[in-house]
Order: sequence, then C-alpha cells, then structure tokens
Amino acid sequence: MSIEFIHYEEKMQILVKDRIKELMKEYGYNQVRLAEKAGVKQNTISAWLSGKKEPSITSLWLLADCFNVDIDYLVGRKDY
Repeated sequence: MSIEFIHYEEKMQILVKDRIKELMKEYGYNQVRLAEKAGVKQNTISAWLSGKKEPSITSLWLLADCFNVDIDYLVGRKDY
C-alpha cells in the first residue's frame, strides 16, 4: 500500500475550481449566471476558475447554497 502526499492547499484549490466547473455544467450556469446567484462579480468567478484566487469561507457558503451541496464537497473532503 503506497501513501501519496499532496500539499493540502494545492489539492484544495484544484478541487474547488474543478468542483465549481463541474457544478456549473450540471446546473447549466455560465460565469455571469453563477455570479448573479452567488452575489459576486463575474471576474471573481473567473479568478476562481482559473486558480488565481480561492473563494473565501463566505463565498464557499454561498456557492454551496447555489448548488445545494456541502462545503466539504466543494473543497474535496467529501464525494457524492
């Protein structure tokens, strides 16, 4: 059995942006629509998706509510 060590911050960032992209596709949201639903600017969504920024805890709560998922799912601590 091998154990793979991944820097947690890198893993979280990658999962957050991937999960947002996945959920946007599932819900049929573009960046503008998600920004409207989450109450943030479209350029903020763009920065999250490109990995330039990470959502704050408040933004994660808003995203979780928009997509009806747990924050743990967004950050990769839980799979559905």
